[in-house]
Amino acid sequence: MVEPARNALEPTSLLEVRNLSLGFAGGGRVLTAVSGLSFSVAAGETYALLGESGCGKSASALALMRLLPAAGRILGGEVRLEGRDLLGLAEAEMRSVRGGGMAMIFQEPATSLNPVLTVGRQIGEVLAQHTDLAGEAARAKAEKLLAAVGIADPARRLCEYPFQLSGGMKQRVMISIALAGNPRLLVADEPTTALDVTIQAQILDLLQDLQAEREMGMLLITHDLGVVARMAHRVGVMYAGELVEEAPAAGFFDAPRHPYTQALFAALPDLSRRGMRLQTIAGQVPTLAAMPAGCRFAPRCPHAWERCRSESPDWSAAGEGHRVRCHLYGEGLEATAKRLVAEGTERSRNASVAGEDAPAPGSASPPSHPPLLRIADLQVHFPIRRGVFQRTVGHVRAVDGVSLTLTAGKTLALVGESGCGKTTVGKAVLQLLRPTGGSVLLDGREIAGLSRSAMRPLRRRMQMVFQDPFASLNPRLRVGEIIAEGLRALLAGERRDTAAVVAALLAQVGLDAGAVDRYPHEFSGGQRQRIAIARALAVQPELLICDEPTSALDVSVQAQILNLLGELQASLGLAYLFITHNFAVVEHLAHEVAVMYLGRIVERGTVEEVLRQPQHPYTKALLSAVPAPRPAAAGEAGGSIIRLPGETPSPAKPPAGCHFHPRCAFATAECRERYPDERALSATRVVRCHLYR
Repeated sequence: MVEPARNALEPTSLLEVRNLSLGFAGGGRVLTAVSGLSFSVAAGETYALLGESGCGKSASALALMRLLPAAGRILGGEVRLEGRDLLGLAEAEMRSVRGGGMAMIFQEPATSLNPVLTVGRQIGEVLAQHTDLAGEAARAKAEKLLAAVGIADPARRLCEYPFQLSGGMKQRVMISIALAGNPRLLVADEPTTALDVTIQAQILDLLQDLQAEREMGMLLITHDLGVVARMAHRVGVMYAGELVEEAPAAGFFDAPRHPYTQALFAALPDLSRRGMRLQTIAGQVPTLAAMPAGCRFAPRCPHAWERCRSESPDWSAAGEGHRVRCHLYGEGLEATAKRLVAEGTERSRNASVAGEDAPAPGSASPPSHPPLLRIADLQVHFPIRRGVFQRTVGHVRAVDGVSLTLTAGKTLALVGESGCGKTTVGKAVLQLLRPTGGSVLLDGREIAGLSRSAMRPLRRRMQMVFQDPFASLNPRLRVGEIIAEGLRALLAGERRDTAAVVAALLAQVGLDAGAVDRYPHEFSGGQRQRIAIARALAVQPELLICDEPTSALDVSVQAQILNLLGELQASLGLAYLFITHNFAVVEHLAHEVAVMYLGRIVERGTVEEVLRQPQHPYTKALLSAVPAPRPAAAGEAGGSIIRLPGETPSPAKPPAGCHFHPRCAFATAECRERYPDERALSATRVVRCHLYR
């Protein structure tokens, strides 16, 4: 294989990776997971490693840190940090490099932080390893580190445990631990995946500021093109353990070259494809035991031919600093490659789909028939009990007066930051949580407060698709048994061929009939989510409550699920209450949107009204923080990010007056004293803000 030409940055590269290969031992053999990986990161530069789950991004990062699990094996290659060969170091020497020379921010801070040690103790361990600070000097340094990452009252937080912190604060603590040893290189593995857009914006700002201040290099691992567009100087695209494209960020977003990269862009939901079918990538990333012989993307590539299936492509130049690993750019195929690049770039902006003349969601006039679901002043309060006798000393006001309506065949998106009460609303609608007050009408019938026996016949009309399909599917049951479980429980009185119904449901969600005898762990994340949807559809519901069903999925799998939900709504007339913090998904799928903050709805209206012309300061801040998947799109959107100070207040002790006023730049004395009433700005738009009279 031809070794890629060295670029201009390499003489001063902070990190150099050359032909790194690694694998995992199992069943008496070693399966290669990453093959021939080469890239470099300069001081002060952010290099983004992009790709679907299972492509080897995180495994590569762990190999750089020499933190592979017991089954992991480094099979060859070089890793040099400031010229020092890391793979040749003894473990004792490597300990001084971890945290000192290079540090890592792990994907999930909740599982990476030690739950039985205080924040101060965990930062202190790093300081003790890499500096000569101890005692009061170490504590003062730890306090400064917490202040540097934007944590208020750092002296108090040093004495707290991870469970006492919000998700954004845990991630900030992880960053402060990573920075405690003054590393030259920071490896950030999906640092914002589980965070709300406002917290994500704060974390990305923080990383950029710290990088500029310390001249750190950064290896950013992500599958979020919006984060890449905002942060990266150079981009490398991984597929099935190989780097398939590398380019400067500007050239990468202007004209992606590799068919896989083009397919990732085409799968993104955006305004141009609103109400249309998104382009998807057929199949899935190959397993380690079934890697194709030639180009690893060939089984999923629409442009593959015989050579692609038998011969692995070499690197080819595709522009200044831009290289691609694809036979289309080989000798004699320049004209073909140029044509496909033009077609792919156009397709990524405007996917060609069937039914593109269909009306976009929310474009029809408001329906005249009664709503399927009407929620009025819904409240869910959880008691706070203390003392030996567990007396109630207060309440957590998770949901505090929510009113919504949803019509059959329509999608209402419920958006807001984590902890605002979105999921609690969904569970209260299904009566999985008992409302403290308010009304829930299903087709005009009051269901709030019904007994379990009275609710049983209504269960089939309302079903829920949970955020994590792996956690919500019984691992001990086969897929056929999981789907049939609802049929037997809720439709026991109806005579039907269960096996035929299960097979039809699997076909409806795009799975083959052979799935009935397999277990959930044998499927990919997207396939498990399809199984969860099939289980919900088994009892022929009229209402589906979808709780973040695409939050942990790659863009290609997300496109498949969004297409499926759109098709099911069109064919079955389903109503969706779609709980999410992904505004691209809202824009693509929803008809109406309600914005929630600290247990209350602060703005609601059609998607066009709320997303195009937000009125509430909180809605404006949320939308401004959404990273655009292309730098050009960010420029066209106009305006800068509205940075909200502090964290969301506790629902156990909400602020007096408007709950948003401590974080609002427009707050007045009236905002601090009285919660605003609803203001109708149009027949479909309502906002709660004192700015509107």
